Amino acid sequence: MRFQRLNNLVGWLVFAIAAATYLSTLEPTASFWDCGEFIACAYKLLVPHPPGAPTFLLLGRLMSLFSFGDTTKVPVLVNALSGLSSAFTVLFLFWSITRMAAKLVLRRSAVNTPVEEPTGTDTLLILGAGAIGALAFAFTDSFWFNAVEGEVYAMSSLCTAAVVWLMLKWEGHAAEPDSDKWIVLIAYVIGLSIGVHLLNLLTLPALGLIYYYRRNANPSFRGIVVVMGVCLVLLAAVLVGIIPGLPTLAGYFEVFFVNTVRLPFNSGLVIFVAALVGLIVYGFRLSFKFKSQLLNTAMLCFTFILIGYSSYLIVPIRSSYHPTINENDPEDVLSFVSYLKREQYGSRPLLYGPQFNAQPTGQDPGAARYARDPATGTYRELPPQAEYTYADEDKMLLPRIYSPEPGHIQEYKKWVDIQDGVKPTMGQNLSFLFRYQMGHMFWRYFMWNFVGRESDVQQAGTVTPFSPGRAALPERIGRSQAHNNFYALPLLLGLVGLFFQSRRDGKDALVVGLLFLLTGLAIIVYLNQPPLEPRERDYTFAGATFAFAIWIGLGVLGLADALRSTVKAEGPRAAIALALSLLVPGILVAQGWDDHDRSGRFNSVDSAKNLLNSCAPNAILFTNGDNDTFPLWYAQEVEGIRTDVRVAVLSYLNTDWYIQQMKRRSYLSQPLPITMDDKAYAQGTNDYVPFAQNPAVKDVDVKQFIQLIEQNNPLLQVSSGENGPNMMSFPTPNFYLPIDTTAFKQLGIMPKDRSKQLVARMDWSMGKRGIEKKNLVILDMIATNNWKRPIYFSSTVTPSDYMNLQPYFQLEGLAYRLLPLKDPNYTPQGDEGYVETDLNYAKLVKQFSYRGLTNDKIFYDENNLKFPSNYRDKFARLANTYLERGDKAKAKEVADFCLQVMPDKAIPYDYYSPLLVPALIAGGEKARADEILDTMLRRATQMLSFYAGRPDGSLFDYDQRLHLINLQNVYRAAQQAGDTARAQRAFAVLQPYLQDRQ
Repeated sequence: MRFQRLNNLVGWLVFAIAAATYLSTLEPTASFWDCGEFIACAYKLLVPHPPGAPTFLLLGRLMSLFSFGDTTKVPVLVNALSGLSSAFTVLFLFWSITRMAAKLVLRRSAVNTPVEEPTGTDTLLILGAGAIGALAFAFTDSFWFNAVEGEVYAMSSLCTAAVVWLMLKWEGHAAEPDSDKWIVLIAYVIGLSIGVHLLNLLTLPALGLIYYYRRNANPSFRGIVVVMGVCLVLLAAVLVGIIPGLPTLAGYFEVFFVNTVRLPFNSGLVIFVAALVGLIVYGFRLSFKFKSQLLNTAMLCFTFILIGYSSYLIVPIRSSYHPTINENDPEDVLSFVSYLKREQYGSRPLLYGPQFNAQPTGQDPGAARYARDPATGTYRELPPQAEYTYADEDKMLLPRIYSPEPGHIQEYKKWVDIQDGVKPTMGQNLSFLFRYQMGHMFWRYFMWNFVGRESDVQQAGTVTPFSPGRAALPERIGRSQAHNNFYALPLLLGLVGLFFQSRRDGKDALVVGLLFLLTGLAIIVYLNQPPLEPRERDYTFAGATFAFAIWIGLGVLGLADALRSTVKAEGPRAAIALALSLLVPGILVAQGWDDHDRSGRFNSVDSAKNLLNSCAPNAILFTNGDNDTFPLWYAQEVEGIRTDVRVAVLSYLNTDWYIQQMKRRSYLSQPLPITMDDKAYAQGTNDYVPFAQNPAVKDVDVKQFIQLIEQNNPLLQVSSGENGPNMMSFPTPNFYLPIDTTAFKQLGIMPKDRSKQLVARMDWSMGKRGIEKKNLVILDMIATNNWKRPIYFSSTVTPSDYMNLQPYFQLEGLAYRLLPLKDPNYTPQGDEGYVETDLNYAKLVKQFSYRGLTNDKIFYDENNLKFPSNYRDKFARLANTYLERGDKAKAKEVADFCLQVMPDKAIPYDYYSPLLVPALIAGGEKARADEILDTMLRRATQMLSFYAGRPDGSLFDYDQRLHLINLQNVYRAAQQAGDTARAQRAFAVLQPYLQDRQ
């Protein structure tokens, strides 16, 4: 079998090319978003956010063992797991394409009679088709992005590619007596894939179609419909019946046998497992009794899905050991079910539900919820997780415009002409589905991969062969490495493959088409995305990109066929088709290399280490989620950086399980000084504390307030509504904390130059909006800590979470420290945090790391540029503080250092850069200051004009606001420098926008 040997050899060569590409462009550390969390959790087998990814974590743990104690190699190895997974995906795609291509070529060569060995020319076409399609997919934007970071999507794509290839293998061996082994193996891979991501399940209908076509020589439309129905039932059985269904049923057993029969904890779980095993054994016995191959195969598939799914047992097992990262604390079967169902994230209406301005008519208490109560040896019932109910006239089929959030409503209006208080029509509803959800959130991503991408700015559009060249675009767009133009060559070759396969083999074309639809547009319908996402979601649709890459490969055959009338000789015709087709992976890799090469990026982890090193020993650091927190977790868990600092995620502090974890020791960090007991923080209790004004109370002592909350004191109770339970409230927005100034001085933490700013009482306003549980936790710690542990807020925290404590903030590096020292210069319109110059100089100039920020060859996308921007803000504040105190030399030194470690060629000037101008001018560097102002003015003007001329300009509100701030800062800096001409130029551009806002 010469062809088979060549097929294997070329397949592994393609694998090697893909693997070498990914391993050479890997990010050397933990990148932003979920990667830091996944790498930390893989390294120590911790419990990440729901629904977890235990298969990925176990394999990541195995990869991390090859670090041999060098923890800095752990992220590279876990990232390499994604790279290798992606390379194997490319390999399986190659073999899938060659199998489909062989069917097309051999049928043509032998007049619809398959032959065993293709000719030399046919071999060249088949293997060329596989290589072109697989390499084109390897270099697509979204897939390459997933391949170089420690996330689950690369491995999810591998599972998809594996089951498609295995099903095609079964198709080739279906006549053999033991062919069902391939089906069982597919079931096992599907079970394993549940522990990675659920996207793999969407391949089931396409696999079912392959099975039907192979088993039926004369397929019918009715038969196809029946097969699709069966596959959808199987999909629902796994998605609903097995994944959450079996644990939910186990939970019912557990509650019944513990609460009713009075057996010990876990008895019901053991009985359920025994019953399940008994039913499986009974099913096998029936298959033998009736000699049913179908039942036996079905039981084997069910069993192997469970074996693969069993990787999830790691979640409750590890959670029961109370690890340092233990999200949702799913240590027993009941909390594990909640973890699997992702209950903390809520739900979205799918087929039928309320529209955006529907008013609730009542509440549905929902299913009973229980939690383990060790004191009684039973499960106590929790407050129900009620859901609002709505009148039928406020509901609609396939609700797409459903979110009542004000920000979402504003975004809806950019896509459809809806009005407040008016129910959207079905036409408007479907318009949003087709224009935004399908058009903007799928087809735009599809075009990114096969036509071209405009830039890395969120909401960026596509680039076509007819788009303006780089020179005609603003610098921010034209010079961006993410500006890639593929001249639609991948799209055109894929369409050739689609039409060629549809004409020659409609059955396989339908299989590929179904795979494309289910892993693309079907996901869009299922996700029902809101009109505003925190980041681009193209990584979700790698399955559809995979399916289209099959058509790109088959396009080689279509192109060769199209040349038949022009080039008669088969060999030259095949060679020309291959040479032309090579342009597709060639242009993809040439355009995509610079913006996918992360080999020099250390920004995320350096920013995390710098934030941790901003804090004094044994500190408490409040952070936002994801990009603020996950790199910190990586730094502490993997590299052991500053484990004395306790990172407290503000959004998680609204949950009881996280507060309980904060009360435990973590490495060098002692438990947080939280005094209220678990009852006061239990879910459903004090989740929201409203403001209920009591004119008799002018202000409230924080310590007394916390005591009253803990006691559930009637003085603070208010009614939550008709027949509703009483709620705790706060009677005045004015809070205060008495300070033992003598004791505070003895701690030795007060800077010498701030002794006159020490106050005997801290006063601040909490505002008249209700406060959340996280605010109670912060108030609790402020009241009881007595300044023994430093309390910090990350400077990237949402200002509303500062609780108006800013007058008592001291800027230290990248964090604000809370101290009973009142900044005499603080104004609500100004900057937060008193700048202690010597301390900040030591951190910013001497201690912090800025690896890679001088290298203009490294691509920093929009998200990566946010953290260097934070550095620039702190440098500018330090430089200007030195300037205010008359130290021009130090001010210039700080400004120069900032521009040295973050030059414009690598990290483009942002809206903090003009704030360096006063220090530069005072230091005699007016030319450099002018260059900053001119560059900022030119770029902001270009971008605002660019957006003004676009019909979709409103989608870029955030980016336009940034450029308006750029102009405002340029204007102020020029005015401060006495540069009237530049100030007038900036104001001339700014004025129309100011008038529009007025």
